[in-house]
Amino acid sequence: MCPQSGKRIPLALPPSDKNAPADKAAQRKAAQDDVFMREVDDALRQDQFEGFFKRFGIPVILVVVLGLGGFGGYLWWSNHQKSVRDGNAETFIQALDDVDASNFDAANDKLAALGQDAEGGSAASAKLMRAGIALKQGRKDEAIGLYKEISGDASVPQPLRDLATVREVAAAYDTMKPQEIVDRLKPLAQPGNPWFGVAGEMTGFAYLQLDKRDLAGPLFAKIARDESQPDSLRSRTRQIAGVLGVDAIEDVIENRPGGDGSGGVGQESIAGAPIAAQ
Repeated sequence: MCPQSGKRIPLALPPSDKNAPADKAAQRKAAQDDVFMREVDDALRQDQFEGFFKRFGIPVILVVVLGLGGFGGYLWWSNHQKSVRDGNAETFIQALDDVDASNFDAANDKLAALGQDAEGGSAASAKLMRAGIALKQGRKDEAIGLYKEISGDASVPQPLRDLATVREVAAAYDTMKPQEIVDRLKPLAQPGNPWFGVAGEMTGFAYLQLDKRDLAGPLFAKIARDESQPDSLRSRTRQIAGVLGVDAIEDVIENRPGGDGSGGVGQESIAGAPIAAQ
């Protein structure tokens, strides 16, 4: 009843509860079905996993084990190689110290052991040092043999093989035939090659011994014009080229002893050229 008007106010009726039991039953059934489907799905997944494991489990385990074993082996090998390289480097440094102290026998022993333990460039470097020691001590044949071993070893980096070739020819120049010298050094006696100057000079002298002045003169001139070569070598080859009738001067006339452009080099100087090459 309203206090102001005195009229009775109708109250709202409570909701009807006739469908409540059916809704709850439906919800309960849906929840049970959902639980059942999840259990079935989990069981199916478990069966699939067990089937996969039975079929592929052992191969998969073997692959994993082999992979881990291979990775572990690689780590061991890498660490071992680093230790060997560090040991070889230390031995080489000790050998250099022995050479600086003129303890050539001690240095040679260390380098001989290094040449057996190391491979590739490290072994070749050790042999190059041993060959240098052999030359220093007057054992030319031994030095030439070591240079030949390096130059003929395909596993050695090409720059070291080229170095060994140049030094081998320089050491054996007096005992080699001129054509043999040309054949050995001609690939290196090309402009742009790091050994062009040294190899070219010895090749030029060999051409002179073969009485091929037409090949020797232009080769000496090319060396003289190459600004990457040492000044002493350029000066020497320029003078020899001039004596052979090839002008090796392009733009600048340099001062020469004697002032006649010959630089003091005559025909008689060329006769001793092979000795200078060494």
